[in-house]
Amino acid sequence: MSTASPAVHPVDQHLPAGQLTALGLQHVLVMYAGAVAVPLIIGRALNLTPDLVAKLISADLFCCGLVTLIQALGATRWFGVQLPVMMGVTFAAVAPMVSMAQSTAGPAGAGLIFGSVIGAGVVSILIAPLISRMLRFFPPVVTGTIIAVIGISLMRVGINWIFGNPVGPTAPAVVNPDHVKWLAEAQAAAGAPGSSLPPVPKGFAVVPTVPNPRYGDLTGVGISALVLLSILLISKFARGFVANISVLLGICIGGVAATAMGLMSFEKVARAQWFDLVLPFEIALPIFDPVLILTMTLVMVVVMIESTGMFLALGEMTDRKIDQAALTRGLRTDGLGTLIGGIFNTFPYTSFSQNVGLVAVTGVKSRFVCVAGGLILILLGLLPKMAALVESLPTVVLGGAGLVMFGMVAATGIRILGAVDFKGNRFNAMIVAVSIGVGMVPLVAPNFRQWMPHSIHPLIESGILLASITAVLLNVFFNGASRDTSAAVDAARQADAH
Repeated sequence: MSTASPAVHPVDQHLPAGQLTALGLQHVLVMYAGAVAVPLIIGRALNLTPDLVAKLISADLFCCGLVTLIQALGATRWFGVQLPVMMGVTFAAVAPMVSMAQSTAGPAGAGLIFGSVIGAGVVSILIAPLISRMLRFFPPVVTGTIIAVIGISLMRVGINWIFGNPVGPTAPAVVNPDHVKWLAEAQAAAGAPGSSLPPVPKGFAVVPTVPNPRYGDLTGVGISALVLLSILLISKFARGFVANISVLLGICIGGVAATAMGLMSFEKVARAQWFDLVLPFEIALPIFDPVLILTMTLVMVVVMIESTGMFLALGEMTDRKIDQAALTRGLRTDGLGTLIGGIFNTFPYTSFSQNVGLVAVTGVKSRFVCVAGGLILILLGLLPKMAALVESLPTVVLGGAGLVMFGMVAATGIRILGAVDFKGNRFNAMIVAVSIGVGMVPLVAPNFRQWMPHSIHPLIESGILLASITAVLLNVFFNGASRDTSAAVDAARQADAH
C-alpha cells in the first residue's frame, strides 16, 4: 500500500521504483500484442523486407513509449491529459493504410502512408479544441453506453487470442488439400496443348471446409484457462502489491507453461540484436497526397471521439475531474503522437482501451505507472532482443488475461449506467438499447458494409464509433443537450469505488 499523503491525488502518487517497474511492465504486456500487430500487418501489405518490418516494429514501440510519456506526464500546457494512459497504434487506421499499401507497394507506398499520417497529425492538433467542445453531449447515459460497447467489442480480441483469428492460419476451417491438388492438376491439364478442358474460370476459388487443427487447439485453450484461473486466484487470496500485479503474474505463469509445452520458442531472441537506434524517416520519406491526408484525418476524428470515451472512463475510475481543457490536451496529444509517428515512420496513435481495463482490475490509479510503461516501451524499441522476448509470448497466454481486462471495461460502463435514471426517464433505456444494438452490427455482421460506398467504410466499420454517434444523437433527440458538463464527468459518483 502507498504511504503517500492524503493531500496527493491517487493519480499523482509516486510509488516505489520496484512497484512502478512491475506495474508498468504489466501495462506493456497487455498492449504489446496490439502494438506490434499493426506494423506487422502494414509491413507485410507493403511487401517490405523482414529487416524493414523489424525496424517498423521497433519504431512503433519507441513511439508508443514516447507518446505515452507526453500523455501521462504532460508537456507544456498544451499536451497531456495526465491520467494513467498508455498510447498505441489505432486499429481504426489499418483498413485505409492497407488500401494504400495494396495500390502502391514498397517504400513508395510507405511514403504515401507516412505522408498521410503526418498531415492528419497536424490537422488533428488544430481541431482538437473543436472535438473537446462535444463534452456536453456525453452525459452518463451516453458515456456508460459507449464504455460498455468498448468492453464488449474488445472481448472479440481476447476470445480470438484464445482460439484463433477468424481468417488466416488459425481460421476455424481450411481448404481441403485434396481439392487444392485436384484444382492444380485440372489447371495444368487445361493449359496443355490440345486439351479439350476449358480453362479454370477467372476468380474461381475453393472454400474452407476442413476443420483447422490450429483453431481452438485444446492445449492453447488450457493455457488460457490456466492464466485466467491464476489471475482469479491471485486476486482472491493475495494482498497489496501482489494482488495488483495479478495480470502480470498470470501472464508469466502462462509463459512458463507455454515454454514447457513447446509452444514458446526463444529463437527470435537469439537472432535479435542487443541495441539499435530508431531514426526519423529511416524507412521512407513522406509523400503528401491531399486525398489520402483527408482520409486519414477522418480516421483521426473517429479516433478522437473514441478517445473522449476512454478519457471519461479513466476520469471515473481515478476520481479525476475531466474538464474541457484536460480533454483538449488529451486529444491534442493524439494528434501530436500521430505527427511523431509519421516522422519516425510509424502510424496514428491513440489511448489503448485494453489498459483502461487494467486500471480497473488493479485499482492502481497513479499515472506514473504508465510513465514507467512508456520508458519500458522506449527501451524495447531500442533493444530488439528484449522486444523479441516479449514478442515470443503466444497469444493464447494473453487470451486468458484479455477476458479479465476487457470484461472490466464493459463492467465500468455498466457501473456508470447504474447511476442513470431509468425509472424517472423512460427514454434512457431506449437510448442504451438501440445504441448497443447498433454498436454490435460490425461485430456480428462484419460484411454489412459491402454494398455501401467504399469511401465511408473507415467511418462505419468501428462499432464503438457507431454506438457513440447513435447514443449522442438519441440523447439529443430524447433529452436535449445540456450546457452543464458536470454530469458527463460525474457519471459513476454513485457507484462503489474499486
